[in-house]
Amino acid sequence: MTAKKSLSLEAVYNELAANGITLNISPKKVKNINFRLKPNALFVTYPKGIADDYLLAMLTKRLNWAIGQHEQLLKQTAQKTAFLPNVDDENAENKVLLWGKPQLIDTNGRAITEFYRDELSAIVPNLLAKWQPKTAVASEVRFKTMTTRWGSCNTRARRIWLSTYLPAYPIECTEYVLVHELCHLIHPNHSRDFWQAVATAMPDYQHWHDLLAGKSV
Repeated sequence: MTAKKSLSLEAVYNELAANGITLNISPKKVKNINFRLKPNALFVTYPKGIADDYLLAMLTKRLNWAIGQHEQLLKQTAQKTAFLPNVDDENAENKVLLWGKPQLIDTNGRAITEFYRDELSAIVPNLLAKWQPKTAVASEVRFKTMTTRWGSCNTRARRIWLSTYLPAYPIECTEYVLVHELCHLIHPNHSRDFWQAVATAMPDYQHWHDLLAGKSV
């Protein structure tokens, strides 16, 4: 199999632009070429002093990946923004995303994360009663303002953390993250057995998993 011939930098720019992606390239104090794909933009950082032909070869190699992944990324972004309130609404400043729907709620001056924490505190006991018999028993559930993960757990202490941002999404998303972490108390990995345990407890988990895609659990 012959390697794909490297495109010119202009050709790479044009190919990405034709698919709605702006290419941003910059030299950094890094050891490797790094690709970071966001909606409508591909950010590439590369080590200073790297050969131009090698950089072009790597850009050419990742071109199809970027275009294919971008389509999926836009779908995921559309799913998430479907739950955002209308900022043009005259009452938008009083609107809060609660369980997937914008609602007019007075947070009494509290930060949104504090409001969400209270919502989680109120609902989690019922969710534990519903899902622990199907999975495993946690010693406790805590809430944390996490920006890169929806949940995490300490399998030794059997302690679970949930993101305080979960109440912005349909309650089934919180249920999925809870089930995910409870199943980790049985299988502390992402093995086939782990995913089978998740699917057995919550057959429609994939839908809620996809809705939350972008952050880890």
